[in-house]
Amino acid sequence: MKVTKADSTKIDSVDFNNLVFGAKFSDHMLVCNYRNGAWEEPEIKPYGPFTFTPAMHTLHYGQALFEGQKAYHMGDGKVGIFRLEANAKRLNHSARRMFMPEFPEEWFVDGIKKLIELDKAWVPDDENSALYIRPFMFGSSEFVAARPSEDFTFCVILSPVGPYYAGNVKVKVEEQYTRSATGGVGSTKCAGNYAGAFFPTNEARKEGYTQVIWTDHKNHELVEESGTMNIAFVINDTFITPPLSDRILAGITRDSILTLLRDTEMLKVEERPIKVEEVVEAARKGTLQEAFGMGTAAVVSQISTIGFRGEDFEIATPADGYALKIKKALTDIRQGKVADPYGWMEIL
Repeated sequence: MKVTKADSTKIDSVDFNNLVFGAKFSDHMLVCNYRNGAWEEPEIKPYGPFTFTPAMHTLHYGQALFEGQKAYHMGDGKVGIFRLEANAKRLNHSARRMFMPEFPEEWFVDGIKKLIELDKAWVPDDENSALYIRPFMFGSSEFVAARPSEDFTFCVILSPVGPYYAGNVKVKVEEQYTRSATGGVGSTKCAGNYAGAFFPTNEARKEGYTQVIWTDHKNHELVEESGTMNIAFVINDTFITPPLSDRILAGITRDSILTLLRDTEMLKVEERPIKVEEVVEAARKGTLQEAFGMGTAAVVSQISTIGFRGEDFEIATPADGYALKIKKALTDIRQGKVADPYGWMEIL
């Protein structure tokens, strides 16, 4: 792998005490091009712009995808990358569905490790911060015919980040717009999934909410996700989350939390369809103890309010509740405060 180091660093321009999510980027990036039916040699080089023409394929047809993961400052000064292989596999799941070439998993793992080793100083040491890793791929052919791209670019950039959401999250049950449909691309991290969510999310924000709860495309009866996160409810001391399908992203944070809960038996766990009316009824009866989103960017975000058909239901967000206990258990592994029995952390 070719490595070209930056002549100077931008790190002194970053206020690590006031990090805005995804706004600052480290000195280097990993780039690899797919041409003539094969991936070329990856290269690490100084962070900077790409050069392309107005006819670049992805600008017209959206053949693009991305991943999101994090690296953490460990207690002994080392850096740990969380579930690197899982993100490599999920990226290739997205690539297959988007008719894009799979990226070699060993290149994904080794390339990100080398990139972070080079920009290790960019990993924040605050326990509420991390180095966000953004791998992405896009069609880079130059033509506007409505057919798949022939050339592709894979890239990884790094960004020191603080918390994704400041405080608790207010969500509105979305009954008009749909995030995904059966047979679609809801289980992938294709760029269009997120672009299509911006308008309904903004409409909810006009009403005072932070995000929406996505429901099924057919009848808007089933809870599926919350904004950019998987979602869970604690009802009668039972952790309930919707089962995975081709409409729901297989969240790596979600999978990690389910693993922890089943091993520790902190809560009874149910992966099953859950109707909006069940959540609302539990809120009315007082048996909805907690609700929270789960995702790479937010980790665990407590939901304080659920809005449904003009009525708001307030939900407890206890400092000693299940959500924050789960978050702490996961964070302790990520930051090396406790043993990692699952081998989730790649230590540099």
